[in-house]
Amino acid sequence: MAWNRPAESPDDLLSRLGSLTAEARERAEGQRARIELALALQRDMLPADLPDVPGLRVAARYRPADTGLNVGGDWYDGFRLPDGSLCFSIGDVQGHNIEAAAFMGQVRVGLRALASVVRDPGELLARTNDLVLSLGGALFATCTLMRFDPFTWELETARAGHVPTVWALAAGQSGVMDDAGGLPLGIEEGAEYPVTLYRPATAGAFVFVTDGVVEGPSLAVDKGLGQVARLAGDAVVAGTDADDLASGVMELASSIGHEDDAAVLVICHDAPRPA
Repeated sequence: MAWNRPAESPDDLLSRLGSLTAEARERAEGQRARIELALALQRDMLPADLPDVPGLRVAARYRPADTGLNVGGDWYDGFRLPDGSLCFSIGDVQGHNIEAAAFMGQVRVGLRALASVVRDPGELLARTNDLVLSLGGALFATCTLMRFDPFTWELETARAGHVPTVWALAAGQSGVMDDAGGLPLGIEEGAEYPVTLYRPATAGAFVFVTDGVVEGPSLAVDKGLGQVARLAGDAVVAGTDADDLASGVMELASSIGHEDDAAVLVICHDAPRPA
């Protein structure tokens, strides 16, 4: 014999729908609270201000991941060193979750602390690599480090498995740096990081990015870097300021469909001053 379930009364139906709605609202509010907490954590781990000196303009952008809690391990940083030079870094910790963001904070703060006593960018990355390994975690990080001397107008860079840097000159040339790099931080003890010295002859810009800016489901890193180089070249010729160039590069990142977080650091410089 078939058994027929009694039909719900309108009052019962409304009561059940109300309970389901309340549960859904509670879950949504909990998720929103977790996202807001994660975003606050991310903001606190990125610098509020970036240093500059006469003839140098600096700007940065960060875009959270499109998955999970909308956080990640990408970072940028810039600070003045005791000798008057400026240190800039950009990096990417494996993953885009709370653990990656917390690990990123440890790496960035450790790098800052070491930079006050270690002048050479390659040695600074090597010391930071030792620090990351000493933490004993399973995560690793890529990083590009640049030291700018405002007295000699020289730039020294070192790279730990990170995406190459884009350069552009006021004469219209632009491209991707062909500098040697070492392993990501946290992979191998005793890793070495070659230093490349640049002496810009004219005004121009350096654009540092993470892979979320230049790599997507249908876009290879080298092609993405080429897009950034063309954009930077046009922007420098047109006299675009650092803020607008950083925004333009991040717009490129939004168009490639990458779900990872993304960071951009732009340094626009004037021509070297006479000695």
